[in-house]
Amino acid sequence: MNQELQSEIDHVRELLTERSASLVNKQSIFKAIELKALYDRIPDIPLQSRASFGQAVNQLRKEIQNLIDQTEPKQENVSSIDVSAPFTPNCPVDKRPRLISSQLGSQHPLMIELDQILNIFTSMGFYIVESREIDDDWHMFTSLNFPEDHPARDDYDTFMTIERDEQNKPWIGPAHTSSMQNRILSEHKDDLIKNLPIAAVIPGRVFRNEDVDSRHEHTFYQLEGIYVSSHVSIGNLLATLKAFLERYYNRSIEVKTQPFYFPFTEPSLEIIMSCPFCSKTGCRICSFTGWIELLGCGQIHPNVLKLAGINSPDYQGFAWGVGIERLVMIKYAIEDIRLFESGRLDFLRQFSIKDNR
Repeated sequence: MNQELQSEIDHVRELLTERSASLVNKQSIFKAIELKALYDRIPDIPLQSRASFGQAVNQLRKEIQNLIDQTEPKQENVSSIDVSAPFTPNCPVDKRPRLISSQLGSQHPLMIELDQILNIFTSMGFYIVESREIDDDWHMFTSLNFPEDHPARDDYDTFMTIERDEQNKPWIGPAHTSSMQNRILSEHKDDLIKNLPIAAVIPGRVFRNEDVDSRHEHTFYQLEGIYVSSHVSIGNLLATLKAFLERYYNRSIEVKTQPFYFPFTEPSLEIIMSCPFCSKTGCRICSFTGWIELLGCGQIHPNVLKLAGINSPDYQGFAWGVGIERLVMIKYAIEDIRLFESGRLDFLRQFSIKDNR
């Protein structure tokens, strides 16, 4: 294998080693587009170098796995008694309770669809950073251009704890996964100097003080996306979202925008997509309008970039946030969001494992 191919592998090794250090789910590093690109190159490598190149790529994967194994905390020894077991090992057979076969179980529909959504975005070059289910006031509001006493804070009425952070403010159940933006931008800002974009999707559970009905829940899942580089425009944002929607719904989708307001984006937009069921002729899913309001997005506000230490005249970015339940409800024509948390077997069995292989 020549020096040029070895340098290519060494460059990917350096990138993935640095990136894995900031990931909560470190195993997701194996979905990195750079690693996939090395494997895709193997058939095109000259025959005399192909075997050594493939071995070097496999060795790189082993090195990354070893690094993850060394950095992950070791599990403590636990008691050999399983207090959650339905019976003890010495319990007579005729006294043991009847257990439901695991073959009747299934993955939750939201997790099935979330895996598919994340696979689409990782194939587009985005890496995954999991959100937090408890956060502080600064990351929830201030870092996103919500100053103290800003009236827009009222639109994010969420849940707070009795415990307080270092600034004597209550810990918060985040109302959006945008609370991870500052962390990601701050940790990866050096990538911009290397002419690499910051491209991340952030799945997580969020909480809002909502009046629960068929369209609103106090607890739901959201997917945040951010992309920062030089010369990034609204056109890049719309093209990214359109490409995702067409792959997720497996059909041609039209998108259009309407003005909105978010403190952390400027300009701010709402994305409206053509109904995937009626092709804009009108049906009950789109309330006979032909269009469905889907998500909020926009160009990342210069103040948000500045707070993360990024020079906004040199770099721009876009961000979006979408409810996972909303995407799934549209895909399967589900009319009540409360079904996802209802535990109703007649609903969950429609998404059993055998139907999603």
